[in-house]
Amino acid sequence: MSLGELEQAIMDLLWDATEPQTANQVRDTLAERQENTPAITTVLTVLGRLHKKGFVVKDDARRPHEFSAATSREDHTVQLLNDVLGSAVDKHAVLARFIGGIDPSDAQAVRHLLSSRDK
Repeated sequence: MSLGELEQAIMDLLWDATEPQTANQVRDTLAERQENTPAITTVLTVLGRLHKKGFVVKDDARRPHEFSAATSREDHTVQLLNDVLGSAVDKHAVLARFIGGIDPSDAQAVRHLLSSRDK
């Protein structure tokens, strides 16, 4: 599932955070990273949407509520890749083009991962 621009910015922030964040902390960090700072109500709306989609964990026991990423950035990327591959008519052709287009060092890493998986 792809994310909108503000959703992606908030997820990047939560993935980078070392601890759960309040909506105010999210807004303040967005203000440091972006030119246009969204209103706190917008941040709360987007956090609520991300929570409903399963991207964000909300700690209701604390006041103010704290939010954290439900999964890692890497797990999200894997899900995106699986979604794209799952929708492909010819998965083998997609994989062949993907592997053919990656950097040789990444191809070597893929070979290593595949060989260690088979052991």
